[in-house]
Amino acid sequence: MINSQFNSKTLLIFNFIFIYLFTPNISFSEDKFLEKINHANILMYHRFGESKYPTTNTTIEQFISHTNELVKDKYNVIRLDKVVKGLQGEINLKDRTVSITIDDAYLSVYTKAWPILKKLNLPFTLFISTDVIDNNFSNYMNWDQIRELVDNGILIGSQTKSHPHLHRLSSKQILNEIEYSNKRFIKELGFKPKLFAYPYGEYDNKTLEIVKGSGFEAAFGQHSGVAHISSGIFELPRFAMNENYGDLTRLKLAINALPIIIKDISPENNFLKINPPDFGFTLSSEIKPMRAVRCFASNGIITNTKRIGKFRIEVRLEEKFPNARGRINCTMAAKDDRWRWFGKQFVTK
Repeated sequence: MINSQFNSKTLLIFNFIFIYLFTPNISFSEDKFLEKINHANILMYHRFGESKYPTTNTTIEQFISHTNELVKDKYNVIRLDKVVKGLQGEINLKDRTVSITIDDAYLSVYTKAWPILKKLNLPFTLFISTDVIDNNFSNYMNWDQIRELVDNGILIGSQTKSHPHLHRLSSKQILNEIEYSNKRFIKELGFKPKLFAYPYGEYDNKTLEIVKGSGFEAAFGQHSGVAHISSGIFELPRFAMNENYGDLTRLKLAINALPIIIKDISPENNFLKINPPDFGFTLSSEIKPMRAVRCFASNGIITNTKRIGKFRIEVRLEEKFPNARGRINCTMAAKDDRWRWFGKQFVTK
């Protein structure tokens, strides 16, 4: 259902090598500050062992390597609702806190991923669009299977009724998507979810405000980055895992990342009236950034990143985003071979 597009692996690797080789080796006193800030690294999966769909599938071999890494003592794998409480300051989150999310309730979640996660006692959150379950599509889970997961402590989140491109709908249509799915959740599971994932990771300001006003506690996109309160509790990022971007090296990069704490993001709306956007943000003065920020765009688009003064970052793209969605990722080197990471997804139509 979801055909997510990811940034060029070659550009990603080049970006990291460039920073490592050409940035001075200096003190990282700000990292101690960052490690004390509540943050979490959220993973997003879809299918398992379905190589017919490489952009949304994770091979079983990849997934086993992921889970074997996640059970190591240095990681703190918790349910997504606890992550939200931590980001809101209600509980403390350890450094390297990780949360597993899975979108769309494909049958392979139940038959292939769930046995592995259950054996290792790894919690996860399943985001569901109710129509595909109600219509008994053969490649999706059914309500009995979902109830079994709930009985075993798995958290359920909402992804609307029909998994539409929400920013293309009217306010009334968006509300109907949410309210109808809530009724189905209440009837089948006895509750309505408190967490929401935007279908395709797409949203604009209108969509965000409707989701926020519908009683959800937090919402999640499909843009990469480390979740932190400065991201916005209704715009939280997730690191997507799939066959092409799911090797163990990338997983370790994601689950060891630190946040880039930012404010004053422009443009303010993810729906672009001007493509390419004049993208910019301000780094928190508290972290005293001492290394270069490098930004790169999806589809291999060349970017020019400029720091204005000490804290303002402005990014310009040399081409338009060619598709309906486009992403910009920004990184900053940290100590111990770790990286700070902030990402943004835009919609163009």
